[in-house]
Amino acid sequence: MRILIMGGTRFIGVFLTKILVKQGHEVVLFNRGNKPVPIEGVEQIHGDRQDPVQLKEKLANQKFDAIFDNNGRELNDTQPLAEIFKDQIQHFIYVSSAGVYQKSDQMPHIEGDPVDPNSRHKGKFETEDYLAKAGIPWTSIRPTYIYGPQNYNDLEAWFFDRLVRDRPILIPGNGLHITQLGHVQDLAAAMAAVLGNDQAIGQIYNISGERYVTFDGLAKACAVAVGKSPDEIKLLHYNPKKFDFGKRKSFPLRVQHFFADVHKAMTQLNWTPEFDLVSGLKDSYEHDYLPSGRHQAEIDFSVDEEILSTL
Repeated sequence: MRILIMGGTRFIGVFLTKILVKQGHEVVLFNRGNKPVPIEGVEQIHGDRQDPVQLKEKLANQKFDAIFDNNGRELNDTQPLAEIFKDQIQHFIYVSSAGVYQKSDQMPHIEGDPVDPNSRHKGKFETEDYLAKAGIPWTSIRPTYIYGPQNYNDLEAWFFDRLVRDRPILIPGNGLHITQLGHVQDLAAAMAAVLGNDQAIGQIYNISGERYVTFDGLAKACAVAVGKSPDEIKLLHYNPKKFDFGKRKSFPLRVQHFFADVHKAMTQLNWTPEFDLVSGLKDSYEHDYLPSGRHQAEIDFSVDEEILSTL
């Protein structure tokens, strides 16, 4: 297949590009050209997807069998792209988010659960709704928290920063909130498994690791990943409602239960996550965190100090 990836040079796109090229597909990336291609020789088209006129000028004469829209956040990001290729492509795969689900007393989230109209990800389910009504052969992917090498969100690195410096891990609440992480390579593998699968047309799939973890458990798993015993780290809990940090983040995860069932994807896509949590965190630590030199970098712990001063 000739496949267009929107983005392709950061995080998810890097892993997806490598998988698709290895499978023998012809991959074309559309991005601003600020970063090198993940595989030498992969074609890039440079442009700004948020400029519909430029998007049409750059892509109108191109032919693709499938499109992966990795970085569309709002409907107006994706609609112009979908309209260009509406009657041409075999498959449009959209990366949404499990963050669209409405909070519920019944967990885990499953595909078909109500979405939150006030979610900060509401542009994602508005896009899913548009694709479903536009007559486009689409599939939507809803990851939970994504981690792994090249993660540009401070998630596992937030824990690593403190663990390698023997600092306490400050966790909001009682540490028993349950969450879920999925390795980026497993996410990319699931996305690639959608191609050529007629059963996936018109479907939504939760994608993440198969198991769930508490906040305290995540801190302990990160400790194992950096070579420490979970028994030797110091976990401290605090009430986040007693603080006003403004736009500063005191913790990298939302303070709520947040996890989704992934068995629909495992069954229909014949996909199984390769990484358990500890092996995935080790992969991130050894192949990204340490090589980047972040373990020796200057890190701002002012928010931690503000919390510690009250404990």
